[in-house]
Amino acid sequence: MLEFVASPSRRLAANADGALYVDDSCIDCGACRWIAPDTFDAAYGASRVHTQPTTPPSRHRALMALVACPTASIGSTAREDVAAAARAYPDPITDGVYHLGFHAESSFGAASYLITRDAGNVMVDVPRFNGPLADRIEGLGGVRTMFLTHRDDVADHARWAQRFGAERVLHVDDRSAKTRAVERFIEGTDEVALAPDLTVVPTPGHTRGSMCLLSGAVAFTGDHLAYRRASGRVVAFRGACWYDWETQIESMKRLAQHSFEWILPGHGAPCHFDAARMRDQMKACIAWMADVC
Repeated sequence: MLEFVASPSRRLAANADGALYVDDSCIDCGACRWIAPDTFDAAYGASRVHTQPTTPPSRHRALMALVACPTASIGSTAREDVAAAARAYPDPITDGVYHLGFHAESSFGAASYLITRDAGNVMVDVPRFNGPLADRIEGLGGVRTMFLTHRDDVADHARWAQRFGAERVLHVDDRSAKTRAVERFIEGTDEVALAPDLTVVPTPGHTRGSMCLLSGAVAFTGDHLAYRRASGRVVAFRGACWYDWETQIESMKRLAQHSFEWILPGHGAPCHFDAARMRDQMKACIAWMADVC
């Protein structure tokens, strides 16, 4: 069940005619635009329905975006199988890695992920708490570790940690009143091996305590690094650098020394390149960052 619903009376005029719509409570987090790009895009500082879904797969993805929306800004005037869309989370991305949906407004709609592994599952950043989602995560093995990339995307971390008895990991430079109870704090900028298959790369810049997590070929990058689908480029958020851009460039250089093929960011679509193309993307991103200083 959704906690609140969109309002037809607040439907944005930019929506395509039809049952599905976005209302004016949209905060322009962009989650729906990468979850269901065949249905949603951006217009006038908000998301909108650019094309009404006409096939079962496109409608299902659109309803998954409705479920994920952090402000319940997506609605429909028709009867929809929203329950089936909710059950689709956790949603597989690549081997052993899932998108959790249920984005939280307190994290400005940032994505969260689950890594399933024999040595204990890892939740990367935090969705809004949802009991049925927790039950499905339990069915995948629960959560042993919660990796918090930075201070902005901690959402309902306390409820999730209590539900699974998980150890939370956060950089000490991003500790705040709401994260004092975190069990493990990372210090400094040296890499830390949480396990043989899990490497923490501190990447200060977006915030002073921003970190990325490397798991096999996947980089979980929080708000340090993202992918812009329209341009096909890996980017950083110059307009949302809350600590220091020059520091973020140096952090990006350290991250670029690692080999990975996936970027799973807090904001924006997951992206996949082979390792060589990803290295080229990282080099281009660093060059662009230096140019806009």
